[in-house]
Amino acid sequence: MSVTWEEVGWERLAAGVGRCRLPGWDCTVGLVVGHGAALLIDAGSSLAEGARLRAQAEVLAGHRVTHLALTHPHFDHVLGAAAFAGAEVFGAVGIDAVLGGRRGREELRADAVHHGLDAAAAQEAADTLVPPRHHVSGEWTLDLGPGRQVLLANVGPAHTAYDLAVLVPGEPEVVFCGDLVEESGEPQAGPDAVPSHWPAALDRLVSFGGEDALYVPGHGAVVDAAFVRRQRDALAARFGVSPG
Repeated sequence: MSVTWEEVGWERLAAGVGRCRLPGWDCTVGLVVGHGAALLIDAGSSLAEGARLRAQAEVLAGHRVTHLALTHPHFDHVLGAAAFAGAEVFGAVGIDAVLGGRRGREELRADAVHHGLDAAAAQEAADTLVPPRHHVSGEWTLDLGPGRQVLLANVGPAHTAYDLAVLVPGEPEVVFCGDLVEESGEPQAGPDAVPSHWPAALDRLVSFGGEDALYVPGHGAVVDAAFVRRQRDALAARFGVSPG
């Protein structure tokens, strides 16, 4: 029996494309359904959350999640990744510097605990975290079956040194922005941010999606191109970056 996106607690954005907003940190996870394939965009903050996402996504897709794209290496987006055993995992080139080493995983664990994740759950997720197999250095067209191709684009450094955006062609086009765009609060610039490049990364997002696309932020409600431009201007002013 088929179910609707809403029945599973997800928001449908276009045919075969949707997202959910996770509790706790209001983190967005996306799903693109293809023919016999399915791409999840980000993995949640723990193995338990990742497992719930996988189960929901597979109900919506009608088959297993075959691909996982990690938009950037922050705990609320990656610590559920080990729940997707067997999926082809993608990340921006260089992301192994965070996900592949003991120090990087320890920093993820500590950050998760600092923000309120249960210490045992954070440790389990960090211990089982495996770096992406596929590293995107420019743009990568991912084939999810007839009529369903998705563009993965390395648009960083910006919010982090390893920012990946996902463009889903269609009517409308959908751009998953990760935390390059945030709607529910001011974009967060931690010690791993590269503010001088951030406005240009938002320009690239708009160039990918165009005026009529839906832009899915890492946190908050779906926005339009005008919102992305306003956030670009605010970031440029905040960090003293001259317009490009």
